[in-house]
Amino acid sequence: MTLGLGRLRLAPDRFWRLTLPELAAAARALQPATDAPMARGELAALMTRFPDAPPASSAD
Repeated sequence: MTLGLGRLRLAPDRFWRLTLPELAAAARALQPATDAPMARGELAALMTRFPDAPPASSAD
């Protein structure tokens, strides 16, 4: 209740209508991120592996 009514400042009726997954998602959103941001090299590797455009067709 402290999370919903205090930290999230939800109205009581809104708090009591939350589902457990909704409350859990709200709690996760308040926690600081623990993962380091993606490095430029990691992004480049993903862009190479999963390009936005399909490969060009060789049948012309």
